[in-house]
Amino acid sequence: MSGTRALPVPDGLAGERVDAALARLLGLSRTRAAELAADGAVRVDGRPVGKSDRLVAGAYLEVDLTPSAPQAPPVVAEPVPGMRIVHDDDDLVVVDKPVGVAAHPSPGWTGPTVVGALAAAGYRISTSGAAERQGIVHRLDAGTSGLMVVAKSEHAYTELKRAFKERTVEKVYHALVQGHPSPTTGTIDAPIGRHPSSDWKFAVVAGGKPSVTHYEVLEMLPGASLVEVHLETGRTHQIRVHFAALKHSLVGDLTYGADPSLAARVGVTRQWLHAMRLGFEHPGTGQWFEASSEYPDDLAAGLETLRGAYS
Repeated sequence: MSGTRALPVPDGLAGERVDAALARLLGLSRTRAAELAADGAVRVDGRPVGKSDRLVAGAYLEVDLTPSAPQAPPVVAEPVPGMRIVHDDDDLVVVDKPVGVAAHPSPGWTGPTVVGALAAAGYRISTSGAAERQGIVHRLDAGTSGLMVVAKSEHAYTELKRAFKERTVEKVYHALVQGHPSPTTGTIDAPIGRHPSSDWKFAVVAGGKPSVTHYEVLEMLPGASLVEVHLETGRTHQIRVHFAALKHSLVGDLTYGADPSLAARVGVTRQWLHAMRLGFEHPGTGQWFEASSEYPDDLAAGLETLRGAYS
């Protein structure tokens, strides 16, 4: 049930409490009705009322049933051990994000964030965008490590947002996937949208957003392959979803069908995925800018474990 309901208070509900009356009129629970009143979503003759206010026959009752979006928590300035500053100038800062760090605060996330770490380090970033994600022009999953660029100037924010939208940014990842993809070089062009039965996951679905992933197998290993991935688009979980659709889930990515026994053998507790290179036209100089990153220790160790299986 959503939208706004408006109706005169019937004689039979005269004198009733607002929460009790809404429960009877609209089939809501008393708790839900009380929440609506507390949120200012219930009005009588244009005036907000509380849950315990009494109704008057013939008054005009309005109830806004539109679900309210959860509010993102505020930015908390908190240092993040292991987050390396790769580049810093007047327009932007490039960070090498560790695993377990989100790009910005969001409902349900209580861990560290890139914007919080930058705030703790005294960085002033662009004021464009919502308060909790100012300066953020793209994101990495909390479970993915690697390079992120954050805008410091308003000009950089505008230009970088445009560059990501127009797909002129070079985004290169390395991933360890289960099995041996065939062909060893290819393009996955498949639309991505919300998973039909799990709204916290994504999937290849008809009517999803256009999503294009280019890949090349760099190394074949026992039960897995190291692949280089170039993203043409940047959908949420794109690499993870596309390789899962090919039946080559990322090693350690249990959310998208990875084999737990292989993850245990490799010794990783998250998806083996790292943002290796990031390139774009610098918004200040107009010159091509590129940054690169090495594998973090857990991914490097897992890769060497598989390589050692050959010896």
